[in-house]
Amino acid sequence: MTTQLDTGVLDTLQHQVAVFARRAEQTRLGGVGQARNSMDRAAYLLLNRLDQEGPMGVKALAGSMGIDSSTVTRQVAPLVDSGMVKRTSHPEDGRAVVLQLSPRGKARLEEVRSSRRDLMARVTGDWTAEERDIFCDLLTRFNIALSAAHSTVPQAAPAT
Repeated sequence: MTTQLDTGVLDTLQHQVAVFARRAEQTRLGGVGQARNSMDRAAYLLLNRLDQEGPMGVKALAGSMGIDSSTVTRQVAPLVDSGMVKRTSHPEDGRAVVLQLSPRGKARLEEVRSSRRDLMARVTGDWTAEERDIFCDLLTRFNIALSAAHSTVPQAAPAT
């Protein structure tokens, strides 16, 4: 799949993705020097999903995020303990648990979002609106392709 001509670009791309991952983890994309506005990546993604899609069960949340239920259960436990997520009984099946963003979780999520918006504005302050749009489109496309690549299990080569 890789040709001699694009090896340099692919090496640069994989290096820049690694640097981006390090920078994102260093700042937690919460704003440089604003540790109080940082949030664990898993917590942010879970809270954001509950905010966007509303209350849902563990299995539905896991499915919408492309991870397994045990991972969601483990990641949501500290969010419940801290009062950012509420566990309630499913209205139609009292045995099932529904996860819901609490008012405290909503406020904390908005605080982190605001801080991250400020950081993104500062980092891209000398970009045009078109450059921001193109970057968002390409990053979204990259993330979708990366997700698809991870969900595709390579098939074993046929025996010869």
